[in-house]
Amino acid sequence: MTSRPTSERHLRDLARLRRVRDRIDREYAQPLDVEALARGAHMSAGHLSREFKLAYGESPYGYLMTRRIERAMTLLRRGDLSVTEVCFAVGCASLGTFSTRFTELVGMPPSVYRHEAARATAGMPSCVAKQVTRPIRNREARSPSHT
Repeated sequence: MTSRPTSERHLRDLARLRRVRDRIDREYAQPLDVEALARGAHMSAGHLSREFKLAYGESPYGYLMTRRIERAMTLLRRGDLSVTEVCFAVGCASLGTFSTRFTELVGMPPSVYRHEAARATAGMPSCVAKQVTRPIRNREARSPSHT
């Protein structure tokens, strides 16, 4: 049996975690780190990381990078920005980190995705294209050699 103060604290923590997730969704292109997110939620960075992963299945940093990659996919499909421009537009400071994480989530480098996705989603409404091209979280993308 759970004590009332413990369950109330858990509900407060869940509300804080939702606010952190919402902040990431809104401010993904801004410089965000776990320390800043934790300060905003009045939690320690370690506690935020543990609780966020329990609630959402990935770390706050992983969630932030997934949001950035989702937005990058949209920008790359448009085709009017270079990979470097997209990298910085979504808030990544390192092209190498961006490319590595993009490849992990999407299964191909951003330059290849830019070329392939533009053709694959031509004529498709953007809301449908976003759904069918959504990245896979937690390093689940299969490399082309494993398909």
